[in-house]
Amino acid sequence: MAQAAPTVRPISIDNKADKKAYIDLAYRLNAKDPAWVPPLRDEVAGMIDPKKNGWFSHAENQLFLAERDGRVVGRISAHIDFLALEQPPEQGFGPGTGFWGMIEAEDEATAQALIAAAEGWLKAKGMTRALGPVSLSVWEEPGLLVKGHEQSPTIMMGHNLPEYQGWIEALGYERAKTLLTYELDVSKEFPPVVQRIVSSGEKNPRIRIRMVDKSKFAEEAQVILDIMNDAWSGNWGFVPLTQREVDDVGKKMKPIVFEEMIRIAEYDGKPVAFMITLPDMNEAIKPFNGKLFPFNFLKLLWWLRKPMVHTARVPLMGVVKELQTSRLASQLAFMMISYIRRATVAKYGARRGEIGWILEDNIGMKSIAEAIESRVNREYVIYEKPLTA
Repeated sequence: MAQAAPTVRPISIDNKADKKAYIDLAYRLNAKDPAWVPPLRDEVAGMIDPKKNGWFSHAENQLFLAERDGRVVGRISAHIDFLALEQPPEQGFGPGTGFWGMIEAEDEATAQALIAAAEGWLKAKGMTRALGPVSLSVWEEPGLLVKGHEQSPTIMMGHNLPEYQGWIEALGYERAKTLLTYELDVSKEFPPVVQRIVSSGEKNPRIRIRMVDKSKFAEEAQVILDIMNDAWSGNWGFVPLTQREVDDVGKKMKPIVFEEMIRIAEYDGKPVAFMITLPDMNEAIKPFNGKLFPFNFLKLLWWLRKPMVHTARVPLMGVVKELQTSRLASQLAFMMISYIRRATVAKYGARRGEIGWILEDNIGMKSIAEAIESRVNREYVIYEKPLTA
């Protein structure tokens, strides 16, 4: 028997009870999924708080809760990113494009009601197209997991129940873009052809691959931001990161920044490429059930002193636009990932690497991933639907 439609209402995070209900719901609905990693509750609270998330400096959102018979059965966020509205439509976003995300639903009727509420809010704001799920920024957790549900997500990657795909597609949503992650065995050396490319680069006096200097955290973050905003500016879904976002992300990420795992490539003394690798903190926090206190905080601090991990993730890399069509671009990428692989295995015990996400039509990055003998392990889909008046 089909479930009755729930009541959906907008909420404010200033209402402590509603805020708690919004955050807590995910822990109940995903409790039986062995692959789900409960995020730290403080992290989720910071994500939806305009005072703690720099994304809100160029965006607005509305949170909704769905209730049935006095129980919370779903949640969603509808949001508009004003920098996304300024992007060229051919790059995926642009004028009229709104978003929804952070969806959790107990059943299909709830999912339908939540998405309808999000669409209604977006239409009232003048949006003509909805993309989702994007939670909240495209730089945070974009896309719905459609392949790879059996694996726990790595740090900063989303995870959802398989049923969501059918529920969303039944509402007329179609794929706008597929995002891929690749996994590989990092305990093995890369193939000989890659090793030769790296060796050739090491003989080139114009190339320097260096670790970041954590004692100059702000300066190094600016170097990476400048490269990334140039390198990614033509990509589908690109929205420039602002200084406020970088500052806020920097505060959150600094504890898991390890110099050997982040490299900057210089050519003729100029920074032209970077690669960021993070230890998979999800391995450490999975047993915490989202709670740091009273004792998990000490466990996490101990782990952060020298994290021994099974998996390390490459969430971001970039090469400046002027070099992207040259052989040098792939050579720099192979050099950075080779150096990071060696250090991560030797110092942090990693045996598995994950690269991504990578756009399905990013031929260059897919070629690099395939050259080091990695394979697609997860697929995420960002859906789209026109909003009719």
